[in-house]
Amino acid sequence: IPESGHKYYLQFSTEDYRTGEDAGNCLATVLYPKKKSRPVVSIKCSHTKDKEEIQEEDNRFYQMIRHQSKPITANNIPDSYGNIEPALEPVWALAVAGSSSIMWEKSTETLGYFLAQVKSARQWIRKDDFIEFDYTVLLHEIPTQEIISCHMRLTWLPGQPLKVKHFCASQGHGADEGSGAESGSAAGPSAGKGASF
Repeated sequence: IPESGHKYYLQFSTEDYRTGEDAGNCLATVLYPKKKSRPVVSIKCSHTKDKEEIQEEDNRFYQMIRHQSKPITANNIPDSYGNIEPALEPVWALAVAGSSSIMWEKSTETLGYFLAQVKSARQWIRKDDFIEFDYTVLLHEIPTQEIISCHMRLTWLPGQPLKVKHFCASQGHGADEGSGAESGSAAGPSAGKGASF
């Protein structure tokens, strides 16, 4: 599109991240503006599960994390052999969801990202109903093959969008800007001592 950028039209299928089951088909448009900014995405999906079933799964997932006897802490997910302990799968799943917003923000027409590993994860106990984690994630940059370390603060409550605040740094590029106070960044009461981002 002259003076605007390149627009792509995509059709793709999706699958449930945990079970691998078919989750529906999507049509999307992606505009990469000429000026350096996030891609503009418009997407419509047909789901194979109804909303009630999705909400039930979200609630089971939420209750599993919320009712731990002590805050979850973990390192190196997956481990050096590519394995994820079953008890840490919810921690990994939240990292995948949260890091996808970082990858969307950082991606360009010529650079893409994949979550390589969760270096560390720490759950914060909150007085409200939200789940909150601090993560250090490693993103694999394509095609440069560079590994980028990002600190991510993630808060979530079923039925509400995931909130992500992040800061990334890389050896090759120096410090990158994080999400700051943009829309969608984590906001709300502090989780307690040491919880400020």
